Amino acid sequence: MCGRYFLHSTADKLTRLFGEMPMPLLQPRYNIAPSQPVPVVRENPVGRREMVLLRWGLVPGWSKGPDPRFSMINARVETVAQKPAYRNALRYRRCLVPADGFYEWRAVDGGKQPYVLRPRAGGVMALAGLWEHWQDANGNELESCTILVRAADAQVRPVHDRMPVIVAPESFDLWLDIHSQKTQPLETLLAVQQAPELQIYPVERAVNRPQNDDESLIEPLERRP
Repeated sequence: MCGRYFLHSTADKLTRLFGEMPMPLLQPRYNIAPSQPVPVVRENPVGRREMVLLRWGLVPGWSKGPDPRFSMINARVETVAQKPAYRNALRYRRCLVPADGFYEWRAVDGGKQPYVLRPRAGGVMALAGLWEHWQDANGNELESCTILVRAADAQVRPVHDRMPVIVAPESFDLWLDIHSQKTQPLETLLAVQQAPELQIYPVERAVNRPQNDDESLIEPLERRP
């Protein structure tokens, strides 16, 4: 599961990773939560990359609209190709979700302890995502997204049994290009270890509240005064 993450890298850093493209004005965010607008990288109709803000929590185009009873913030790689909610998006609407790191919660006595997971070498990760377009009878439109998750690798498993699919830069084109002759981009990504070496450490439980959003949330627990 990936239910919270952070992104504070500058536009210059994002451009170096993803290339020149239109992008919205971004502010540092340390507690990005479901239902919030999140930046994603996708290809526009003419095949050029763009960064846009989408609602986190996928709303299928055929649905009646956002339903708070169902949280489609993550799509499991094991079943994404079979689920009606994701099947078309997997074929036609793939995206990358930039993140400097993400949070996971480990079950401990007395509750759950949040952990930060971020690249040990620093830099931005690109999480594999899908997006959808929805429109109601009155013409109101909504674009939304989900993050793909897989079984945790050895470094993440002590904290959580799931983790987001992390896409290496050399695989960006494969994932984003819906016109590629590669018919199984997801299988190709999963066949190669994509996750960088991660720095993993506990943080304060203040991150549990989405209203909290400042740099202190990603400080290691033992460094807090």
